Amino acid sequence: MNTKLLISSIVHKRYGEIEHFFKYKVPSIFLDLDEIEILKAKSKIFSINSFNIFSFNEKDHGYRDERSVKEYISQSLRKYKINYNKLKIKILCFPRLFGYVFNPLSVLYCYDEKKLIAIFYEVKNTSNEQHTYIFANAENTTKKSLKHECDKDFYVSPFIGMRGKYKFTNRLTNDQINIIIDLYNENNQKILMASQSGKFIEFKGFKLLKYNLLNPLLGLKVMVAILFEALRIVLKGGKYNARKKKIKDTMSFEGSF
Repeated sequence: MNTKLLISSIVHKRYGEIEHFFKYKVPSIFLDLDEIEILKAKSKIFSINSFNIFSFNEKDHGYRDERSVKEYISQSLRKYKINYNKLKIKILCFPRLFGYVFNPLSVLYCYDEKKLIAIFYEVKNTSNEQHTYIFANAENTTKKSLKHECDKDFYVSPFIGMRGKYKFTNRLTNDQINIIIDLYNENNQKILMASQSGKFIEFKGFKLLKYNLLNPLLGLKVMVAILFEALRIVLKGGKYNARKKKIKDTMSFEGSF
């Protein structure tokens, strides 16, 4: 199967006047959307679009309604004139645990057969707002390590202002994944580094269960970690930036890599 499990190491490091660092491990899924029907029958404790101990629900991504992720991707690709013949999609995200999940970042890899044609970085904040940064592989590069950048266009942390630039490094091989996102302020000073990395292992429901038993309430770990680290930053004197509420999910096309 192309679908894999990934035991992810998540790292956040802040630079500047308020230095801060944290690291934790959580299991992720690297899901091939063409294998949804296979996955439905493969495990009794992992489901697709329905409640279970672990699950993947398409409502957590894309349009976040009854429409499928594939419909969202295909319509977005057509909107930005990214052509393909046979679309294949793989998504890196956290699974739901007893129906709950929070994905600060989901990465959707879009292929025409085996050729990578686009990457969607789907970013959410704790207010359940979403913005997607879309990059096209216009130069048909086959490099394993991809680099691209764009302006910050979405409120994520109350301790980081809106002016800035993201620089992405995305390395995906058959065995592992390593995503690094560096954030620079308007003075081109690095103020944040966030990364997710790990090695792929065979997808099995009992392996998800094993990692959850070793880490109770693992599904809440991401949200709890965010809130706990925010408290630590406040105690260090971090400056608070108010959020302007978003009416709807947004996306932006950021060019090619």
